[in-house]
Amino acid sequence: MTSNTAQQNAAVADKAILANSAYADGRHLAARQSIYRWQRPQYDLPGIVVEELAGTSGIVLDLGCGNGKFVSRLHKDRPDLQVVGMDISAGILADVEKPVLVADAQALPFADDSADAVLALHMLYHVGDIEATIEELARVLQPDGVLIASTNSDTDKQELDRLWAKAAGDVLGISEGPARVSLSSRFSLEKASGYLGVAFQDIRVRELPGTIEIVDRAPIVAHLASYEAWADQSGVPFHETVGRVAEIVSAVIETDGSFKITYLGGILICYS
Repeated sequence: MTSNTAQQNAAVADKAILANSAYADGRHLAARQSIYRWQRPQYDLPGIVVEELAGTSGIVLDLGCGNGKFVSRLHKDRPDLQVVGMDISAGILADVEKPVLVADAQALPFADDSADAVLALHMLYHVGDIEATIEELARVLQPDGVLIASTNSDTDKQELDRLWAKAAGDVLGISEGPARVSLSSRFSLEKASGYLGVAFQDIRVRELPGTIEIVDRAPIVAHLASYEAWADQSGVPFHETVGRVAEIVSAVIETDGSFKITYLGGILICYS
């Protein structure tokens, strides 16, 4: 692991960056989510969670709930559940359906065996100690409770990795620039079962492959620009690189008719 990668990984789990910049409000998260409108096949991720909770009753904790799209869906489709949205950022919780709590997943304000389900959707790569956090999630779960986690593969959106490295290289005047900051690599789909195995014996993985094909540069540029909170760790003038990304994507779309991105994410359903 290079020192640059180590610095990036530390920044991805930095509580101050997460609460005050990356997720101070919903703008950056919404920008990252927006490119999935063009994904084929389409996956109804909140619907999958609802499906996996079909046999669950009682209390559901949504950790790192962000802008609350899973909380909203559960309130709508499963009003019988007691859903609590939690995030380390008070700002991003402003528009999430209540009840919500500002809380750190590494030290949950809940008693042992108090939850029937815990959701950790695209957030475990943001915690400082992943294994200790998973043990904390297991602590608050009832013995027959379920943890639903999600993340992306190490191979996810490699076209964006190459795009960023090319743009960064152009800005720096070298053949290939520094790699972009990766959020999911600390807890990728390939690593997730190993981490979750510290507390859960029964782990089922639902892989969600797809292709994102976009004919307008704006969603791609917005997606990469949404990593602004980690600009200091990028190793390149961030805004200049985003500008160069826009130029490269425009040229690709003009030549090929679209910009294609390969997606691979997954949901892990875990029981003790």
